[in-house]
Amino acid sequence: MNTKKLTLIIVFIALTTALNIAGPKIPAPYAPFLIYQLWEIPIVVAFLAIGPKAGLVIAGVNTLILLGTFWGALILGPVYNFIAVLAMLLGIYIPYKIATRGCKLDNLGNFLQQHAKMISVAATALAIIIRVIVMSAINYVALQQAPPVGFALNSGEAIGYLPVVAIFNATVTLYTVPIGLGIAIVIASRFKLQ
Repeated sequence: MNTKKLTLIIVFIALTTALNIAGPKIPAPYAPFLIYQLWEIPIVVAFLAIGPKAGLVIAGVNTLILLGTFWGALILGPVYNFIAVLAMLLGIYIPYKIATRGCKLDNLGNFLQQHAKMISVAATALAIIIRVIVMSAINYVALQQAPPVGFALNSGEAIGYLPVVAIFNATVTLYTVPIGLGIAIVIASRFKLQ
């Protein structure tokens, strides 16, 4: 790994962590225990502009930092966030990889600019689908467990929470992916990072 990439990864880790700990936190109006934040955007930017490994490293380090500093409602909250981010990144990766197949890295910025709408729509849609499915399954199981894993809900109560959590995961992805892709396009068009 070259020095430029390592430096960028460190910067993105710092930015992600700062946004997660001290960034804006907006409670969802339909479920105030769910919080809208901006910290996933730098992970998406790094994933696309620097490379998938960089995005995964940043997401992983962010999770470790949060396990030591800010759990949320559950001690395992950062782990659930990590799983949600991984599911979203998979949804971004598939259309991004298909669209950029055969594209030389020197032309990646121009290619992304020319096909931004198509990639953004496909990546956002697939990221929503994968994240909602994965997190619905995780939440169904986890919510029925005793703390610190879940809230000891019965099966019916857990099922009742799934639509609310699905709306949250869909809407987080709905703003995170297009913003992250837009920033990644600007970065990729100006710098050769991959």
